[in-house]
Amino acid sequence: MQRSAVRQHRGMSDNPPWVAALLDQPWMLPLLRLALVSAYLIGGVTKLVNFHGAVMEQEHFGLHPGALWAVLAILVELFGSACVIANRWVWFGAGGLGCLTAVAMYVANDFWNLAGQARFIALNNFFEHLGLIAAFAMATWMVSSKQRSGSDRL
Repeated sequence: MQRSAVRQHRGMSDNPPWVAALLDQPWMLPLLRLALVSAYLIGGVTKLVNFHGAVMEQEHFGLHPGALWAVLAILVELFGSACVIANRWVWFGAGGLGCLTAVAMYVANDFWNLAGQARFIALNNFFEHLGLIAAFAMATWMVSSKQRSGSDRL
């Protein structure tokens, strides 16, 4: 563990007191978990309600058969989100959402095949997706770190 992570793990932080107080609120971590997966919850419900549109979206990005990919996306988005929100099997839920995000970033944000403004937009979206994958890995790390330390709060 890096020195700053050890300090934070032991309850010491470089954060200003007001930031530490905000982060220590019992509602903060559940709210952050919900915010992390909010796009996936909305996406899963939207795909479920408009399954035909979900199939067409998958096929638009070259994923065939579209129905199979749509079902997989819905299951991962909804079940993975539920795992993260409930703080149970976070490694599984966050891992599934991270894998789904990796597939999406490669098929939908292929900036290496584009030019001009389209390249700029795809490049930006690609790295936004990469940041989400990192956030899922960090959420999983935080849960496992808390479990190793014996703390039940996360």
